[in-house]
Amino acid sequence: MQTQSQFELLHAEDSATPIKGWVHGVPLEPQAHEQLRNIASIPFVGPWVAVMPDVHLGKGATVGSVIPTRGAIIPAAVGVDIGCGMAAVRTTLRASDLPDDLGPLRNSIERSVPVGNGRGGEHWKLPDGIETRVAQSGLVQRLDAIQQKHRKIRTDKLDRQIGTLGGGNHFIELCLDESDAVWVMLHSGSRGTGNLIGSYFIERAREELGKRVLGFHVPDKDLAFFLQGEPLFDDYVEAVSWAQDYARENREAMMARVLHEMRHRLPKFQLEKMAVNCHHNYVQQEMHGGVDLLVTRKGAVSARAGELGIIPGSMGAKSFIVRGLGNADSFHSCSHGAGRVMSRTAARAQITLAQHRQATAHVECRKDAGVIDESPAAYKDIDAVMAAQSDLVEIVHTLRQVVCVKG
Repeated sequence: MQTQSQFELLHAEDSATPIKGWVHGVPLEPQAHEQLRNIASIPFVGPWVAVMPDVHLGKGATVGSVIPTRGAIIPAAVGVDIGCGMAAVRTTLRASDLPDDLGPLRNSIERSVPVGNGRGGEHWKLPDGIETRVAQSGLVQRLDAIQQKHRKIRTDKLDRQIGTLGGGNHFIELCLDESDAVWVMLHSGSRGTGNLIGSYFIERAREELGKRVLGFHVPDKDLAFFLQGEPLFDDYVEAVSWAQDYARENREAMMARVLHEMRHRLPKFQLEKMAVNCHHNYVQQEMHGGVDLLVTRKGAVSARAGELGIIPGSMGAKSFIVRGLGNADSFHSCSHGAGRVMSRTAARAQITLAQHRQATAHVECRKDAGVIDESPAAYKDIDAVMAAQSDLVEIVHTLRQVVCVKG
């Protein structure tokens, strides 16, 4: 039996498309609230918009939102980090199997998996395992077909960036659960190629707004859309599906590299059956209430009944392996993390290096000013976020980081 939903209605007018928010006990900034109202005002959005407790202002659309649409798709709601998501696997290792000094292990992972953006975050010769993976995946052929129709989409980053982390809030972690089992967890997406695809189609959607004789008013040009039946609708669906598949493949390639390094430096171990690989920036067709919808999750995870997901905290806070409760009010969704409470600019201005080092004292990770904007204080309290969505997921495992690699 489903737990009673604990959402709050966030819209002000009875005639408006409802906005159901799981925001009890967590901050909701006014700018994000206004952005959500803009999204809900578009005629093809609905029957309602669902808002997760990690909600915060985003570019194009609000991070932590679930946006169902009928007969249309909004590229900026998906964003440019298409297919971004999480992967985690539990090993037979225990905390006692880890060395006292985890620095060499972190360094070896950083050497094996390029991190950051630009030249330093790319492969210049693909490792054998990743090269084979690329050749067998069909990704190259599919991207070439997309590029034949849309020449501005570059293909040259695919074979340099698959199996690489990227920057920003992307990470690789070794964690311990409540039984001291060692987990590997990572967060990344479709890298530069996905960014190029997202940016290209967002701009094409803006161009289409001015060409329609009969069209919908949008309160923000970032909410430009493609209508089903238009050639660009089908082209975008093809391209975004490619980017989502590439993102999943990217996470699997990175996971293989991390496990390879661990096998060189740690006692022998096996992988247990508990493994998760889930998107949290994506769109797909789903049936809800007997209606076919295109559901965009921008910073949200599918949480169908019994489905496993991952909700990470910040680089110094706990993370969770969860099981979905299949709450229909949230379109079977949950949050994708803690959610920012400070912009990156504000975090750099307000969080000191000493505060960052204190907050991450228990983790082998970067302690320099370059990651201040990812420090725990820049994020919401993960315990409050989890409490606000107790009707969406149940906690299966609670993880604490011991190693964190940031881009």
